[in-house]
Amino acid sequence: MASSFSSSMRGGRGRKFKSEINVVPYIDVMLVLLIIFMVMPSSNNPSVVDLPNAEKTTRPPDDYIQIVLKPNGALSIGVQGKEQEAPETAPNRDALLRKLRVLHEGHPEYPVLIAGDKESKYDDVIQLISESKKMGINRVGLATK
Repeated sequence: MASSFSSSMRGGRGRKFKSEINVVPYIDVMLVLLIIFMVMPSSNNPSVVDLPNAEKTTRPPDDYIQIVLKPNGALSIGVQGKEQEAPETAPNRDALLRKLRVLHEGHPEYPVLIAGDKESKYDDVIQLISESKKMGINRVGLATK
């Protein structure tokens, strides 16, 4: 009777194999990969922009045409250097470009330096460089401190 009791405890059958896939290890691996991919991008600082370096000249050219941009939108243009002229204030961009054309025709060998305040709009500086190049001025630079 003891043998029949023990066989009834087992259910009278042998062990059945489970035909299910155990997904717990796969979930663990996926969570680890998720954490790795979430941590890696934060190690790169997106606020830092690696700009190219420019060579510094020892001194500016002897004579040059200087355009000054102020953050309030005021524009002035004049010749700097040995033949220094008092800078003229231009009421708008068109007047500044007309004056630049006159100065360039009078002094075609002079380069143009654009001095923009750090609060000036980037687009204004780029537009002035573009307009200068369209006039045929090959040497256009940015003045820095």
